Amino acid sequence: MHAQHEITAPQRLLNEKGDVAEPGFAKKLFWIYDRKDVKAKKIRIKEWDYYYIGNQDFGLCLTIADAGFVASHSISLLGFSGEPFQMNDSEIAPFPMGKVGMPSTSEKGDVTAKAGTLTMTFENDGEKRHLFGRYDNFCSTKKALEFDVTLTEIPEESMVIATPFDKPKHFYYNQKINCMRADGWCRFDGKEYLFNRENGSLATLDWGRGVWTYDNTWYWGSGQTVLDDGSTFGWNIGYGFGNTSAATENMLFYNGKSHKISEITFNIPMSGKKYLYTEPWTFTSDDGRFEMTFKPVIDRQAPLDVGVICMIPHQVFGLISGKAVLDDGKVIEINDRMCFAERVHNKW
Repeated sequence: MHAQHEITAPQRLLNEKGDVAEPGFAKKLFWIYDRKDVKAKKIRIKEWDYYYIGNQDFGLCLTIADAGFVASHSISLLGFSGEPFQMNDSEIAPFPMGKVGMPSTSEKGDVTAKAGTLTMTFENDGEKRHLFGRYDNFCSTKKALEFDVTLTEIPEESMVIATPFDKPKHFYYNQKINCMRADGWCRFDGKEYLFNRENGSLATLDWGRGVWTYDNTWYWGSGQTVLDDGSTFGWNIGYGFGNTSAATENMLFYNGKSHKISEITFNIPMSGKKYLYTEPWTFTSDDGRFEMTFKPVIDRQAPLDVGVICMIPHQVFGLISGKAVLDDGKVIEINDRMCFAERVHNKW
């Protein structure tokens, strides 16, 4: 079983040397992040907000990111039912080094990305989140993608983690908020994709700030669903994000409360040294509290490989089935619920 050190009171994230003062996990955003406390070079600081909004039939991925040496803003439109499809497009700008203006907290603050033919805004007044934007000539189609989505019923608890890397001045600070209610729309090519309570649409935020080492491979999985009794259930699983000796970021979410679990293993099928991302996976846990099978539907790929810099993601969307166990022993069983899991290799 993995040690799990919980932070339960507010404190500064970084000490005077630019290292994580007290590594661990939390259920609320207790660590206080200030870009001025970072001791690494500006070109190495990475800040991002990633939202996934979806249901059983379709999904929308939105990213605003300032990675120091490059700003990368992207939209993906995904279809899961009928004939599955994916459309991915992005705009980049060199050497923003903080000019994107990412908020220092996930609890409140706005950010707008403008690059190429893309403009999108994430507004957060502390009670609701409003995401809207337009991408002209989306995927070189000469057609615009537009979206306007409001997120409400923000859960009381979430997954928050602060871990160091085995290198001074490097750290990973991250919050995952699952199971936010989503209401709104996305329009593209004469079609309208509606997100609402009736079709079970929920949203996840991946909010990250940090200084990463150059070459990393990580695993991340996330899902959320409305159970038959109306309860919301979600999960965040993953590893590869720095030194996790103080805590992992594996967590279950049930009706707004977080339930900490220990270590998870992603069992991705392989042929020799090649990963078979579209073959069935399994997820296993060292404490028996997350045991799942996963049937891939879409392997979302948007690779960037220019030698010195590479971002090679395999974000696989598919149907998950199995059981999870809450802190009180309650067993949650799910069957063929849409979610995603990824393996990503970055040199950045």
